[in-house]
Amino acid sequence: MLSFVRTHPFQSGRGPLSPGSRAGLGAAVVLLGIVSAVELADGRAAHYIALMVAAPFLAAALASWRVVLGVGVAATAIGATFAATAIGAADAACDKSVSLINGVNVAGIALATGIAAAVASVRQRQAERIAELSKLAAVAQQAVLRPLGPQVGTLSVAGRYISSTATAEIGGDLYEALDTPYGVRMIIGDVRGKGLDAVRLASIVLGSYRHVAFERADLRAVVADLDRAVARSVGDEDFVTAALVEERGGTLTIVNCGHPPPLLLRRGAVIPLEPPAPAPPLGFMPAVRPRVERLEPGDRLLLFTDGLGEARRDGEFFPTADRAWRLLGHGTVADGLASLETALVEWVHGRLDDDIALVLMEYTGARTGASAAVPSWEVGAAES
Repeated sequence: MLSFVRTHPFQSGRGPLSPGSRAGLGAAVVLLGIVSAVELADGRAAHYIALMVAAPFLAAALASWRVVLGVGVAATAIGATFAATAIGAADAACDKSVSLINGVNVAGIALATGIAAAVASVRQRQAERIAELSKLAAVAQQAVLRPLGPQVGTLSVAGRYISSTATAEIGGDLYEALDTPYGVRMIIGDVRGKGLDAVRLASIVLGSYRHVAFERADLRAVVADLDRAVARSVGDEDFVTAALVEERGGTLTIVNCGHPPPLLLRRGAVIPLEPPAPAPPLGFMPAVRPRVERLEPGDRLLLFTDGLGEARRDGEFFPTADRAWRLLGHGTVADGLASLETALVEWVHGRLDDDIALVLMEYTGARTGASAAVPSWEVGAAES
């Protein structure tokens, strides 16, 4: 469930100051204090009050317009005080000249306050708009990638999406797990490209999959339907790599369309489940051959997109297969994915080149009264 809390760093309205406003106010107060100290040390002549014009602009870089206005009023008042003191100290011959210069300086501070407040207001509205757009992106991501698990049929399942950018949580990686009449079916995929076009295509693939996974007994028929959906929606150079997995009565069936092979974790070993024959991605009419494995209770399967395989530091790739069991073989499947993400982010020092989708499932044993362990592609072949 996704909830929203307004936590804008530049919130307007009453209440405690935001971190941005506190920082802007603090910087402006420090500047006013320095200029005031210099003026006091210089004597009764007002030589530096023009520097106070910088205080509201300094606050405007971070604070709300109300804080900027308060800083500007304070700067104007302090400047006027120094100006009045200087006028009182000037001799009669210089009185008019000093009064004019100091009056212009004080007026300049007041004018700068108005301009800075306007700038802060515009910046604040833009910051709030960006925050709203980020929230909308998060909503779109949640709509495309619905939360998985913790239990789907006989499988414990967890999914995780790791964005390569701190400012966006949206991309073209996709996953889904469904409990269908043909067993638990999962898909993981990666759309070529980034941005809204990638998200649109990912939503098309997932929408089609959520329908045909319940309608087609044969996984190869599911692939054919998804391929047609992709071909209708993209250009000649666009495609989607995908791996489709089905668990039925303890039998695991995998079809792979140009995607990194899943990793089977069993009794401390990590086994890449390579397809019997390579097949192109969705959009290029893949002719897939299923791979079938018999599961044991406690087996875990990691599905991932190629962002994991491409994660590297100093030219050295993250050793997924070598570290998979130690990271993923403990606790719940959600714990395993959290450990993998932590190790991955630490490996790359927080800098990823591509988004990563992860799905980890654990086979907990066949259901009571489950159907025979026959993969659905065999069932489909028998029905045809």
